[in-house]
Order: sequence, then structure tokens, then C-alpha cells
Amino acid sequence: MTPVFAALASIGLALALWPAPARAQQLDMMHGGPIDITARDGMEWRQNEQEVIARGDARAIRGTVTVTADKLTAWYRKKATTGSAPAAPASGLAGDSSTDGSEIYRLQADGNVHIFTATDRAQGDKATYDLDQGVLVLTGHDLKLTTPNDTITARDDLEYWPQPHMAVARGNAIVVTSDAKRVAADTLVAYTTDNPPPAADPKAAPPPVIAKATAAPNDDPLAASGKLDRVEAFGNVSIRTPTDTITGDRGVYVTGTGMARLVGIVRITRGQNQLNGAEADVNMKTGIATLVAQKSGRVHGLVVPNDDSTKAPGTTPPGEPPAAAKSAPASSGQKP
Repeated sequence: MTPVFAALASIGLALALWPAPARAQQLDMMHGGPIDITARDGMEWRQNEQEVIARGDARAIRGTVTVTADKLTAWYRKKATTGSAPAAPASGLAGDSSTDGSEIYRLQADGNVHIFTATDRAQGDKATYDLDQGVLVLTGHDLKLTTPNDTITARDDLEYWPQPHMAVARGNAIVVTSDAKRVAADTLVAYTTDNPPPAADPKAAPPPVIAKATAAPNDDPLAASGKLDRVEAFGNVSIRTPTDTITGDRGVYVTGTGMARLVGIVRITRGQNQLNGAEADVNMKTGIATLVAQKSGRVHGLVVPNDDSTKAPGTTPPGEPPAAAKSAPASSGQKP
């Protein structure tokens, strides 16, 4: 075994000693055993810098999480003793070519970055995973975080915090849920919760003893994927319903109730009609937006009577002939 592969093997064994969580977290490389790094074009081990560089279709796998990129760089250090703070990276190995008892504390991916599990996926041009802080930061073009429940995109950067179940998107940030609900803003903070385990059917027959003994509680990958709980939006907030576009300075959307509230300079637009105020409540389930007047102010509205968006189906605005009269052929002036 060459020195570089021996180093990677010993680093992986050290990471395998970290305790595993009670429930798997998606895109979470904080736990799960050794980190297996491979590459097509080769790997470089820089002992003085305590880093390993993998180039060409580089891959890092830990547990259920896979990172792929054109280049991967992993920084490692000696593990701290139990109960002490993490040891600072040494200036060099000082003749000690062994990496026994080392741990990777930072992983950087450059070029065509994809991070994925069985259900969740993130992508960008560059990704940095700080294992001390437990945060993944994506930058570059086409930033996207996709789960079975929602999709988050951003222009400037995208942070993913698996332990507090939080994602932060900056710059033209947009979250779209699986049922086509959409919230956009300069900055979005999305919070997720674990999907609850399916409720047992009281009428169902009890499972066989063998199945009960061998079944794993987290075998279903969809159950391990987080469920969107709420979204906090800041700056140029926009929510779209089938009929309205609602904008404001700040907002929050709670998926459990389906309600969103926007505050600041709030506008509700439907066709050519517009309502202005300080607060608005939006029922994302029904698509109904309601402007809320503050105690010290009034709401303002511009209503265009003949705008198609204000016409109820089957009705005719005053002053217009019935639809049947519009479609009837013109009289020739001759008597039958």
C-alpha cells in the first residue's frame, strides 16, 4: 500500500470512531464512519500542510452521503483527546509519516460539485464542508438544494446546516414546495423537521416475528428526508398564488397551517387591480390573500371594474350586452 493510500485509510479509521446519531440526517457528513476518497487522475498527499488533494472525477463518500467534483481537498489534524478542544493543525508531521489518530476537519470541492444521498441533492461550482461547525456552503452558478418536499435555489450562496435543520439561501432566493407553493426573496431561511414515523394501523395484523427482528426503523429514505416546517423571508419578498402576486419587505410561511404573513410595504396585485397596505395574510391552501389594516392607518386599493381578473364566471359587467347578444349575427334589415 502506497503512503497516500495508507494515510487515507488511517484517516478513515479515525473518523469511524465518531458516534453515529440516533437518526440519519440528509447531506450530513458529521457522522457515519470513514470518509472514502477516490479520484481518476490521482491524489497528492501534502504532509507539511496536512492535506490530501484528489483530482479528476474525485469522490468522497461517508455513510449515505456522496460528494463528487473535479477536485477535492481534505484537511486533517491529530484528534484531540476526550474532553479537550480540537487540536490546531500542526505546521508539519516532523518526520512522523503516520496519520494514525487523525481526523478530517474540512472538505472542499471545486468544479461541477454534486452532493447527494438517496433522496436529497445539492449542486454548485464550489462547496466547503466545515466539519467542526457542521455547515456546508455552496457558491457559484445554478445553486440548488433539492429534496422530495421542496427545492431551494439561490444566486449568491447557499448554506446547509444539517444539525439545526436549516438552509439559508441568498440572492434571488426561491423555495418551491412539492405542491407548487412558491416564496421568493433576497434572503430565505428554511427550517425543516424530521418526518414522523408512519402511524401503525390498529386493524392491521401484527408483523411476523422475523420481520420485526430484522426490519430497520430508517430503511425508508423518504422518512429520513426532512420536511419543510417554515420559511422566513427578508427583502423583496414575493408570494404567488393562482390569482394573486403578493409582495412585501419581510414575511414568514408556515407549511403546517398553510398561512403566510407579509409586512412592510405590502402590495396585492391581481391583473390590473392592486391593494396596498402594511400587512397581508395569505392562505396558501386556498390562494386567498387578505390585506390587514393597522390601527393607525388605512388600506388603499385600485380596482379596475372591467378587468377580466375581477369578473366572476358567468357574470357580465354593467353596461355590456349579454354574451348571447354579442355572439348573435347582425340583422340584415329584411323581414322574415
